[in-house]
Amino acid sequence: MSRALPGRSFRVTFLPAGRTVVVNPQDLPYGRCGLPGSLLDIALGNGIDMEHACGGVCACSTCHVIVREGIESCSAPTEKEQDQLDLVPGLRPTSRLACQCVPDGTCDIVAELPAWNRNAVRERER
Repeated sequence: MSRALPGRSFRVTFLPAGRTVVVNPQDLPYGRCGLPGSLLDIALGNGIDMEHACGGVCACSTCHVIVREGIESCSAPTEKEQDQLDLVPGLRPTSRLACQCVPDGTCDIVAELPAWNRNAVRERER
C-alpha cells in the first residue's frame, strides 16, 4: 500500500550529529533508496550518510534508527520490517528501519543513528 506524502513542511534532526533538515513535501522523494519520503530518503537527500546495505528495500537492518521524538507521526511498521528489526542489536520500542519509516509531517522528528551503525559507516570510509 502506498502512503501519502506529508502535506506540510517539517523538520528532522539526526543525532548524534545534531543536524536538522527541513523537509518540504514538494521535494519528496529525494532519491531511490527506501520508501518515498522515508527517513533514509530524507537523510541521503540531504547529504547525511546512513548505512543501507540492501539499498533500502527492507532486506537488512543496517539503516536502524531510534526515533527519539515524533514516532506518532511515522508510518506503522510492517511485518517484514518487524522481522528485520528482530536482528538489530540495541532494539528499543521506537526502533525503526529508516528505509521504511515515513513521517506524515504532523510533527518534527528526532532520529538517532545508534553507535553500531555509526561505527559501520566509519569503517566503510577508511
